[in-house]
Parts: sequence; C-alpha cells; structure tokens
Amino acid sequence: MNDLVAIARIARPRGIKGEVVADLLTDFPERFEGLQSVIAVLLDGSRIDLEIERSWLSNGRIVFKFLSFDSNERAEALRGAEICVDETDAVELGDDEYYDWQLVGCDVHTATNEAIGMVTGVLRTGGTEILVVASSKKEYLIPFARTICTEVDIEGKNITIDPPEGLLEF
Repeated sequence: MNDLVAIARIARPRGIKGEVVADLLTDFPERFEGLQSVIAVLLDGSRIDLEIERSWLSNGRIVFKFLSFDSNERAEALRGAEICVDETDAVELGDDEYYDWQLVGCDVHTATNEAIGMVTGVLRTGGTEILVVASSKKEYLIPFARTICTEVDIEGKNITIDPPEGLLEF
C-alpha cells in the first residue's frame, strides 16, 4: 500500500448541510479542481474513503461537501481529520523540487561519507528551507541550498552535503 499525502485538515463543520471547512496543506490549491475522492485520516488513525460532491475555495481555505454527509452532526465526526490522497496522486514537482515527506527520513552524509544524521523535519523560514537533521549526539540545522546539499537521492533516501566551515560545529 502506498503512503498518503495530506492536502487539507478539517477545521470545523459549516452550516447545516454537512459541509466542512478545511485548512490547506498544499501549495497547489488548484489540485482540488476535478478531484473526486479522498481519504480522511481521523484523529484516532482510522481511515474513511470519501467521495467529493463539490468543493470550493473560500477565504484561503477549502470547503468540502462529501456524499452521504448531510448534517452538521455527521460532518462533526470529521473535525481534525487530515484529507489525503495517495502518494502516487501527488502533484508532480519540477527537477530539484521535493516534498517535505520525501526529505524526512533521508540519511545525511558528507562527500567524504561522514554520517551526519537523519532528516526529521523541514523548517520554512521564508527563504531557503532548513533541514532538521538529528544524530545521536545533537540536532543540526542545514540549509537546503544547492551549494550545500550537493546530491539528493530520494529513492535511496540519501542526501550528500558539502558543509561550509562551521556549519556542523556547535
């Protein structure tokens, strides 16, 4: 079974017809156009396949109306759920562009094969993304810049870095 990619998170029910308002978790809001089905991962970890009756963007959020969700009470059961698509249905990115979930779990090492750690997260600071890399000793913050991250092998889950002087020192 393929992994899921979260594209929205249900914030609350809307109105009395079973509609829900969700926060966008995608940089591609246009991806909802023509989307017919999604998977809801509920707060308890259970999954529900949902058919989209209609959806529309409103005030920087997305509103969903799912088939068979016709009341506020029924919609309430979806509060907090992540709306996901299969990894194979994720929007295709350009060369040298990666989703955070593709980077998390990658081993990081230098060009001389010195192990640094594993990517545990990606910080977005408004400029260059920062890889959070944890080792058994400490956590490193490594700019995800081409000059530093010289090779990214998503399939092999490896990132090779050429750290400038002082980057790995604490």
